[in-house]
Amino acid sequence: MNDMTPDTTRDAVRARYGEIARTSGSCCGPAPAGSSACCTPNAPAAGPSSLGLGYTESDLASVPEGADLALGCGNPHGIAAIKPGDVVLDLGSGPGFDCFLAARQTGPSGHVIGVDMTPDMIARARANMASFDLGNVEFRLGEIEHLPVADGTVDVILSNCVVNLSPDKPAVFREAFRVLKPGGRVAIADIVATTPLPEAARRDLAAYTGCVSGAALVSDLEAMLREAGFVDVRIRPKDESRVMIREWVEGSTLSDHVLSATLEGRKP
Repeated sequence: MNDMTPDTTRDAVRARYGEIARTSGSCCGPAPAGSSACCTPNAPAAGPSSLGLGYTESDLASVPEGADLALGCGNPHGIAAIKPGDVVLDLGSGPGFDCFLAARQTGPSGHVIGVDMTPDMIARARANMASFDLGNVEFRLGEIEHLPVADGTVDVILSNCVVNLSPDKPAVFREAFRVLKPGGRVAIADIVATTPLPEAARRDLAAYTGCVSGAALVSDLEAMLREAGFVDVRIRPKDESRVMIREWVEGSTLSDHVLSATLEGRKP
């Protein structure tokens, strides 16, 4: 058991993903006992890959080497409908994988902003960007509950398996609503709870930083999005993701309670 306060959870998440960012070319570095090293199943010897999450070989070939650490639980681009010229914001951008894919879709007339609270991830993302010479992508250090982004400036918000790590999810959605332009939308892939998690799991810090025990109930997430001001809210759990989640925390029954899902909402 752990003392699960907002500060301790943020510190634990920052420490864990900082270690992942510093690991040479792989997210499969040191991890707490009883959990995998990152938010996706154990990676093959060749290194992590997001191919099993809905991305294609073409996607992987179009980003800088080292940008894909397989830290997600789905592919938000499938619901994002990014257009040329869009301003895109990635919440918890990590090494920049989804930002680089978004930059390809917005083209030079658009702009992509990645926000991450882990300095080592920001450093890695900026190094990856330098190797690709992209002029329409930038990375900012900050918390997704307090976005370093101006009001009403973003067309599309992406996030991949990060909101579950926040100890203040309503603040995340309020901030997302604030920075979106009218008509802007959120397109999120994340872990959601379909039934309440056991209290012991809720207080397991390793399971929390492993993207499992911080999952909120679908009904609670729908309420948070609507209370933040979003309309056209849709959350679509994916039952097939149970197999993936069983590999994250071996020997656990948490896959009986959580699934990967897509979350959508629009600012009127």
